Amino acid sequence: MYSASVDGQPTTFGTSGLLYRSNKLMYDRTTQSLWASFLGEPVIGPLADSGASLPRFPVALTTWEEWRTEHPDTSVLSIHTGIYPPEAYRHEADPQSAYFDYRASRGTMFPVPIRDERLGTKEEILGLSNEGSHKAYPLSLLRERRVVNDVVGGLPVVIAASPNSSAARVYARGDRSFEPDSREGTLPAAPSRLVDRSGAVWQIEEDALTSSADPAEELPRVPASVSFWFAWLAFHPDTEVYGAE
Repeated sequence: MYSASVDGQPTTFGTSGLLYRSNKLMYDRTTQSLWASFLGEPVIGPLADSGASLPRFPVALTTWEEWRTEHPDTSVLSIHTGIYPPEAYRHEADPQSAYFDYRASRGTMFPVPIRDERLGTKEEILGLSNEGSHKAYPLSLLRERRVVNDVVGGLPVVIAASPNSSAARVYARGDRSFEPDSREGTLPAAPSRLVDRSGAVWQIEEDALTSSADPAEELPRVPASVSFWFAWLAFHPDTEVYGAE
């Protein structure tokens, strides 16, 4: 998810129908430049090589049930769009959904020039970049560990992951280390609190980790992306893999 603003001016984007490294190229309707959607950077057109980039927002790839539990007052985008019929928006587990066969197969839809056997081609990973360093975290491992303290490109981070979905939120942890709050037990749910080494409790929120003792004290959320391994690798071939060290 990106801010749809180019050089401080709001615009809208569309799908070009073109791919680069099996990644969609979108275009902005102001300059008609083509943008790599994986990077948020223009690659062809008036803005190419201009240094322009779209600011990123943190997102969570989760389930409706999990999100509704965490945010019961949330708004929902209607599937009655007037563009496609409601039945077109099927659950990914439905064999009639648009990409069911693709998600169920191990192969890619189009050729992928870069391969790396450290992970399966279409294994889901959380990708994190900082200061030119890149790291991929297998979601299967994050679901198992739930809380991971690590450093990427000199930035200490903590990742809080759900055991039930692909939701994994990343925060800049400073000099703190975190673990799950034992008072939440071992219920199969995404952690809602973390505890640092001093015993202080921190609430997991969408924008930041917030100290329970002082709500004004926050540790900011860090943008990251969930993708297939081959997609991340196509743009970050020098990436590290968490758990493979």
